[in-house]
Amino acid sequence: MIRIILSGCFGKMGHVIRNCVSARNDCEIVAGVDIGDGEAEFPVFKSFDSISGVDADVIIDFSHPSVLSELLKYASAKKCPAVVATTGLSEEQIADIQECSKTVPMFFSANMSIGVNLISELAAKAARVLEGSFDIEIVEAHHNQKIDAPSGTALMLADSISDALSVKPKYEFDRHSKRAKRSKNEIGIHSIRGGTIVGEHEVIFAGHDEIITISHSARSKELFATGAINAALFLNGKPAGLYNMRQLVDAK
Repeated sequence: MIRIILSGCFGKMGHVIRNCVSARNDCEIVAGVDIGDGEAEFPVFKSFDSISGVDADVIIDFSHPSVLSELLKYASAKKCPAVVATTGLSEEQIADIQECSKTVPMFFSANMSIGVNLISELAAKAARVLEGSFDIEIVEAHHNQKIDAPSGTALMLADSISDALSVKPKYEFDRHSKRAKRSKNEIGIHSIRGGTIVGEHEVIFAGHDEIITISHSARSKELFATGAINAALFLNGKPAGLYNMRQLVDAK
């Protein structure tokens, strides 16, 4: 039985993870961390600094970027593996995760969906085959409460495509601010925010007289919760290092 500390336990994803864990018999939540108030079947602490009397095997984090520093400090001190699923992290914070992974098993992915990580690999393969003759655009859509734009997943898709190309493209986020034809060496990234959209991502390869699209549609938050829980179980017994969804998929 894997014992979990859930960071962001009173948030939307926190509630979904709690429901998913309650239906499983291979893991349990032994503590939560959240600055908010609410009811839980486990002890909840306001910060990682205040956690006491808890023995845990892994941390799952679906909270806020501002929590990351104290989470990494706790994980490093306790040698407790962590799954970081919070989005909107800065490059410096991602570097901090990489540094922590030198001594602690860390799992980090911009998206916890197996399906999204699969289309990332498909988009990279398409980019290699179509390079030079197709323009590439990425469109993502999320609910109106999402803070960061573009989404971490859109950037993950762009990075996967960029790594597959022989000439590194420029990411174009603000095409409306200039009057010029589209350059060949760019990837346009566009964000839509509205309603309760869980998550939509589409990669468009636009060529001469043909268009190829690769897309993923998330219909509920449960798929991200399931991915995070599976990542937590995947970390059990792993040595220090930085792990991601590709390694989890390959292990299946």
